[in-house]
Amino acid sequence: MDRRPNLQTLLENVLGSHNVYFQPPPTVQIKYPAIIYSREDIDNTYADNAVYFNKIGYQLTVVDRNPDSKIVDKVSKLPMCRFNRHYTSDNLNHDVFTIYY
Repeated sequence: MDRRPNLQTLLENVLGSHNVYFQPPPTVQIKYPAIIYSREDIDNTYADNAVYFNKIGYQLTVVDRNPDSKIVDKVSKLPMCRFNRHYTSDNLNHDVFTIYY
């Protein structure tokens, strides 16, 4: 079962818009505030020498002009989500998280 479309919907609800991008190519014009995410890890649980269950880890970046973005707070409260780092680039604030979904 592909869980990524459900994650897409969850992130759109958190953001309150459709400015959620999964691995966007360089040609995509991103509208801010935005959430950009990509696959980063796979956490497998084994039973009887086989994969019993797995969770996909995604790197999720909240990009906003506002340094005190309320989106960051909302994302930080999602289950299985942890804050990684913050940086500023091109006068945009980037807050990076890892989420397992």
